[in-house]
Amino acid sequence: MIAIVKYNAGNIRSVENALKRLNAACVISDDPTVLASADKLILPGVGEASSAMAYLKQKGLDTVIKQRTKPTLGICLGLQLFCSYSEEGNTPCLGIFDEQVKKFPPRDKVPHMGWNEIIDLKGPLFNEVKTNSDVYFVHSYYAEVGPDTVASCDYIQPFSAALARDNFYATQFHPEKSAAVGEQILSNFLKLNV
Repeated sequence: MIAIVKYNAGNIRSVENALKRLNAACVISDDPTVLASADKLILPGVGEASSAMAYLKQKGLDTVIKQRTKPTLGICLGLQLFCSYSEEGNTPCLGIFDEQVKKFPPRDKVPHMGWNEIIDLKGPLFNEVKTNSDVYFVHSYYAEVGPDTVASCDYIQPFSAALARDNFYATQFHPEKSAAVGEQILSNFLKLNV
C-alpha cells in the first residue's frame, strides 16, 4: 500500500494524480496506524514549516515518520521537514537529515519558481534520469548541500535538490509536476525495496 500523508499542507491531490498516472493505487491519511504500515509513504507539501510541523506533532505523525524502515519520500516542504531545522518560523524539524533549511537571500527573484536543471545525480531515485534534466521548483527556502545530497541545483547559490539516507528520500522539486523526468523519479521510488 502507498500512503500519502494528509497534513496541514497543499499539493496532495497533484501527487495522488501522478501516482494514478503510474497505475499506483494510494490512500490519503493522517491515521498513524495506516501510515506506519504503508509499504511506501509520501510526505508532499506546499505550505509553511512551523504550522505543518505542529500538525504532524499533534497527530503523532512526527514519531511515525521518523520510525519508518520502509521507503519514505518527502516532496518540497516534505524535504524541508525531513531536515533538522528550518528558518521558516524558527522550526525544529524531523531531523532525518542533518541539513538546515534557510531562506534564499533576496538578491534575485524569490521564490525560485519554474524549471531548472539538476546535477550530480546519485542513487536509485535517479535511475534512467540524465544529469542536467529540468524539473519544476516552487520554493523560497532551501536545504544546504551536505553529505546526504544526491542531486543539486544552482539558484542564487547551490542547494540540495534531493536528499537520501537509508530508506528516506526527498526532493525539493515537484516530481509530480516535472513531466517525464518527474514520472521516472516517482516510478523509481515506487520500485524501491529496503
